[in-house]
Amino acid sequence: MADSAPAAGLFASRRAVILLGPPGAGKGTQARRLSERYRVPALSTGAMFREQVERGTELGKEAQPILAQGGLVPDEIVRAMVEEWITGPDCVGGFILDGFPRTLPQAVALDEILKDRGFPEPVVFFLKVERSRLLRRLTGRRTCSIGGEIYNVYDLPPKVPGRCDNDGGELVMRSDDREEVVRPRLELYEERTRGVVDHYTKLGLLMEVDANQDPSLLTETLFEILGPARSE
Repeated sequence: MADSAPAAGLFASRRAVILLGPPGAGKGTQARRLSERYRVPALSTGAMFREQVERGTELGKEAQPILAQGGLVPDEIVRAMVEEWITGPDCVGGFILDGFPRTLPQAVALDEILKDRGFPEPVVFFLKVERSRLLRRLTGRRTCSIGGEIYNVYDLPPKVPGRCDNDGGELVMRSDDREEVVRPRLELYEERTRGVVDHYTKLGLLMEVDANQDPSLLTETLFEILGPARSE
């Protein structure tokens, strides 16, 4: 895994940043913070699937029955969705991918998309977290039913129990955050993404960062590596 940080001010060169890591590593939180600081869009595949389904696109129609049954959307559908998003006007200055790619074929496809679109090599972070901490984070996670802000009853509680600090929305526990669901999810993640980690390691692009630390400290670490925003 890469030991040195890339040059500062990376988003000045329309860079793609990839956040990898197991469920509960904090990818969504870090993606939002990076998006706000560098003013580039962030994409999670879950949000992408929901948008395509809601819009009633052909890709959404293909994915909907698979998602409804809890299945894995085929790589070719995921690739088509991601490529459509990357080629949009919002991504011309760079973008952040939250938890994508998840399989080796997706990683190879993304390499091709970025190359075809003239993007430089991506910056790839792997958020490493101890298994015991992951279980605590996932089973304690609560999500705002309105804005999607994430809290944790153990480590990041809201000011008012059960209510979002931003909009007062009810905080809910996702069905897949129960411990009996979490453990198999972590095992599946490790099995499916091992090839992705190896792929970026061989390319010399993977940077492992300690995500056991407080989320705010992790954010500062990522800011330091990525360098200043365009206006700084």
